[in-house]
Amino acid sequence: MDRREFSKSGLLLGTGMLAGCRESNAQKNVAQEKGHYLEPPKNLPIRHFDVVVAGAGTGGVVAAMAAARNGAKTILIERKGYTGGTVTEGGTALHSFYNLWKAFDGVKKTQVVRGIPQQIIDRLLKVGGTSGHAEMSRGFNYDSVCTAIDTELYKLVTMEMLDEAGVFIAVNTLLTGAITDGSRIRGAIIDSRSGREAIYAKAFVDCSAYGDLAAFADADYTVPNDYACCNSIGLANVDLEGYLAHLEANGGSNQLAHGIRSGEDGKVVRFNGGLAGDFRKGAGKIGMSSMITTVHDNYLMFVKCNFKIPGSVINRDDMAKAELEVRKRQAKAVELFRKYVPGCKKAFMARTSPTLNIRRGRLINCDYDISHEDVIEGRHFDDDIMAYGFHDSAPRYQVKDGGTYGIPYRALVVAGIENLYAAGMMITSDHRAHMSTRNTVCCMGQGQAAGTAAALCAAGNMGTRDLPYRKLRDKLVKDGVYFES
Repeated sequence: MDRREFSKSGLLLGTGMLAGCRESNAQKNVAQEKGHYLEPPKNLPIRHFDVVVAGAGTGGVVAAMAAARNGAKTILIERKGYTGGTVTEGGTALHSFYNLWKAFDGVKKTQVVRGIPQQIIDRLLKVGGTSGHAEMSRGFNYDSVCTAIDTELYKLVTMEMLDEAGVFIAVNTLLTGAITDGSRIRGAIIDSRSGREAIYAKAFVDCSAYGDLAAFADADYTVPNDYACCNSIGLANVDLEGYLAHLEANGGSNQLAHGIRSGEDGKVVRFNGGLAGDFRKGAGKIGMSSMITTVHDNYLMFVKCNFKIPGSVINRDDMAKAELEVRKRQAKAVELFRKYVPGCKKAFMARTSPTLNIRRGRLINCDYDISHEDVIEGRHFDDDIMAYGFHDSAPRYQVKDGGTYGIPYRALVVAGIENLYAAGMMITSDHRAHMSTRNTVCCMGQGQAAGTAAALCAAGNMGTRDLPYRKLRDKLVKDGVYFES
């Protein structure tokens, strides 16, 4: 089944609810043809919302908050039982709320991502769930700050904030189809243990990372498969001070930041924990990254094992094999720490991510494609929705003079669809530019813009291309978003 046939099947699922058939799940008089099962039509219960946000990850959480706070009746659809996505499962620190001012003489320190993303950090600070924006004392040609978070408190805090905003939080729920009318999405099909439902809305935001909603709606996309996937370990029972002392005695760490750890400020929260010799060789074999962050004593929040899938990240069977391979690598990672790292003799795996984390799934075709030159030259646009200044390939690639570039509104508008935004790692075809736009804090900022725009479109019964830019910009400024000019 090709992409268009798969997308149309989602539409058929939706139109089945209008056919007047019984709602029973019993499958009688089974029809089969050439190895295929013909699923019978079914009446689906309908829920009505203003805005649908698909995916409660990095961008989706912020998008749903923004939409609801701007008066839209909003549903957030998430296949797992909690929020967070890459922030809680695949990262190290959040990159990055600031420009790269420390790498350039005379450049002003500027917090360039504010608004709802910063409000999340403020809430985490109150409950001891973040290092704060800890300045890098080493490695500041890569990032100027380290913003580490407690994964479990991030889930709690963001779910509380969503609830306070009035978002209908549909966790443990799969997005399984789209109801379309020409180039307009009318609804989304969801499945949960409560059954299959049709969710009708006026505006839609795809923050699923995989671009599932866009694909169901027959948007144009490709699957670049240009990144390794990863899973991360939370490593507990670690003598952190002993580990750090050993590093300093043997050449030190090329990245270092001090912030809040276990409620005490001025403690190490980020470092490069890689050792030479057999540890480094073993780490290389399993794709293990030794860039470590922590907000707790005796605990390493993220130890990542990477694996380049010899297939596709949207192929179930390829991913299943990769899940097993990376689990094996994680076990070997713990063995390496126990064997070679002082202070880790009795360390154990306290947390893993429930699934592999991708850095890119489907690449959704949008009205504008951000280029490498846009990023490194620090270009801004007449329809900017945020400013951003971090590049994950630094110091090889950096935004010019420690400045910022803009994400244009057009870059979030899905081509060929009247009422759909894409936010997060699904935009930007150039791999070099994507090494900036896919990062967590950029995705959060995109989420606020997309959610705000969706709410405004729903309120005015407008399509994404009909929304006056100045109306969106004024609202984003009012809600705390920073613009370069």
